[in-house]
Amino acid sequence: MSNVDKYNAAFIEVFEIEEKDLTDQLEYQSISSWDSVGHMALIAELEDLFEISIEMDDVIDFGSYKTGFKTLEKYGVQF
Repeated sequence: MSNVDKYNAAFIEVFEIEEKDLTDQLEYQSISSWDSVGHMALIAELEDLFEISIEMDDVIDFGSYKTGFKTLEKYGVQF
């Protein structure tokens, strides 16, 4: 499974959405499941999948599907 596939799977599993919903318009609070609790669940899932620990500033800045790629790249995840 590629890193993009892992990343997408985390969103699909945590937010219970479909792959077609993974667009640049998918942002924090743009769907009901991406609230503060959902956000932390997503971060935890990504940390587990990629075996990283995301700093709090980056957790806060992780505001959309699109920006998440850049955040994870800071931790050595290659897409």
